[in-house]
Amino acid sequence: MQREISLDIFRGLTLAAMILVNTPGSWGAVYWPLLHAMWHGLTPTDLVFPFFLFIVGAAMFHSMSRLPKGHIPWLKIFKRTALLFLIGLLLSIYPFDESPSEWRIMGVLQRIALCYCLASLLILSIGNKTALWLTCGLILLGYYLIMMTASEPWALESNLARQFDLFVLGANHLYTGFGVAFDPEGLLSTLPATVTVLTGYLTSAMLSRCTTNPEKLIRLSAMGILALLAGLVFHQWMPINKPLWTSSYVLVCSGFAWLLLALIIFVYDIQNWKKPLHWAQVYGSNPLFIYVLSSLFATTMGQVLRFNIDGEMTSAYRLGYTLLNQFLSPYNASLAFALIVVGLFYLLSAWLFKRQIFIKL
Repeated sequence: MQREISLDIFRGLTLAAMILVNTPGSWGAVYWPLLHAMWHGLTPTDLVFPFFLFIVGAAMFHSMSRLPKGHIPWLKIFKRTALLFLIGLLLSIYPFDESPSEWRIMGVLQRIALCYCLASLLILSIGNKTALWLTCGLILLGYYLIMMTASEPWALESNLARQFDLFVLGANHLYTGFGVAFDPEGLLSTLPATVTVLTGYLTSAMLSRCTTNPEKLIRLSAMGILALLAGLVFHQWMPINKPLWTSSYVLVCSGFAWLLLALIIFVYDIQNWKKPLHWAQVYGSNPLFIYVLSSLFATTMGQVLRFNIDGEMTSAYRLGYTLLNQFLSPYNASLAFALIVVGLFYLLSAWLFKRQIFIKL
């Protein structure tokens, strides 16, 4: 089965965007498109994580298509899930200066691990593509109905996703960046996030059946427009909200994913503009490895490498931003810092790609 280069490019663009939004020089000076929406709503940054999950699902189609007929690799699935979750947990608690009683349990890789596991179970147990599409719809509808059982279903403190995480994990093990214990990568909202993985899987399956690039372009464009319209309509009852991973958010993000993939196919496959996008293909060749290193880099620079300068403790991260801020405005210095980090990890990706080194879990 021929591999879709457009999906590799999509992965590289998503990974570069993830590093860009995760490593600004200063969180106090970030242009709004590089920040998440405060609660309801959508910014370009809110598309990055669902795009990553979408790509996880797209890659699953190709790996599962190579399995012998009737073979179900349960051990491999559970082992990969456990390793992903463990790596994510270690990243969350690094540099290991907090008590285990305050460790945040969930996080980005932990959500990817659980979504991968649930999606794998659904794909292997259901199999039929039409039935999988129907399952996606039922999960999104079911999540809406479950969330509606709360008195104020879309409020920060009273939503059911938060109450479920508080009951299962406890307040001390949740993210506190919203001012209260609430985890945007929590357990209950992993259900609709799994649909994002399944849409990637089903998209790869659909593309494999298309015989021409114009056919792929038309199908993806139509699906993207319909999903956006459906998400905007559903928004009237269930607000578009990334922290809650609402069903309307899933629809809108899937719509944008399909439209971006259609654009990549148009530019790369139909217009044959291959050189301008080759860097993205390179960037996406070791996504998990590069993501983990970028996270370690940011934490090490910000929390581990600290220096006493004129009687004041400062981090290597802060020093880098301060140096750029001498020549650029705060916002431009912050953006330049993030772009430099993106560039550094591109150089590493290119070095690995040139030597055909692909690090997989």
